[in-house]
Amino acid sequence: MALTINTNLSSLIVQRNLNEATTLLNKSIERMTTGFKINHAADNAAGYSIATNWTTQLGSLDVAADNAATGTDMLTTLEDTYALVTSHLQRVRDLTEQAANGTYGSDSLKAIQSEITARLEEIDRITENAEFNGLMLMDGSINNIISLQVGLYADSSSQIELDAVLFQDAHVSSLFTNYGGTVDATIAEVAKLCSGYDTDSATIIGGQAEMLDKLDMVLVEISSRATTLGAAQNRIDSAIETIEVQSENITSSLSTIRDADVAEESSSYIKAQILQQASATLLATANQTPSIALSLV
Repeated sequence: MALTINTNLSSLIVQRNLNEATTLLNKSIERMTTGFKINHAADNAAGYSIATNWTTQLGSLDVAADNAATGTDMLTTLEDTYALVTSHLQRVRDLTEQAANGTYGSDSLKAIQSEITARLEEIDRITENAEFNGLMLMDGSINNIISLQVGLYADSSSQIELDAVLFQDAHVSSLFTNYGGTVDATIAEVAKLCSGYDTDSATIIGGQAEMLDKLDMVLVEISSRATTLGAAQNRIDSAIETIEVQSENITSSLSTIRDADVAEESSSYIKAQILQQASATLLATANQTPSIALSLV
């Protein structure tokens, strides 16, 4: 090889290798400090695109899980409220059966009717206050399907539809209207028929035994509604389990394509560090090569 002063080829070669070693060293440092082997699209264009898509899906699945959990909370609220209504109706039935015994005078029946009225009024109060995130759950105002977004897409497989039948009117007037032709089913009228006492005329009218059958039918109706709620909750629970499985699978795949192998990167780091130090030492030597020409003069 010719000995030249203007062009130091050895130095240029060493500089190129030094730059490559430094680039490799910096890349290993970045991967070890971020924990990712793909930090930029240039690292792996296809892998970067896939990882970005999967990251987006994981975020959406988190939202879907929250949606499903919110749906469960709503139905649980409704179910618990129906449990309260049931407890009041059961007490009304107990009082009606007590009044049907025929051993009570007008004062006792009036007292029984007073408690029945209070219980029925409480049912209506509970119904009026059964609310979840602005939705009135038991006053019959929900007459459309409520869709829960529990998946990634816009198709039916990503949605659970809650039919309006789940949110039927639970006012006393609604519960008793369809049972045995109860007269206008107002609280006052239902209480009168349950107690067998007419406060307006202060007379004993009887008929409590018939109201026992009507109360049983109302309780069966409430139980049926609760059962329907339970079935809907089971669907939501299944959706939550599906979301968890999807998240686990995507997370595993994302880790495979994106996460750095620390052991491998440590090895690359040490290799690059040695190459960098060696290149730096050799560069100092290469830069002195043209000075040999002075010894020829």
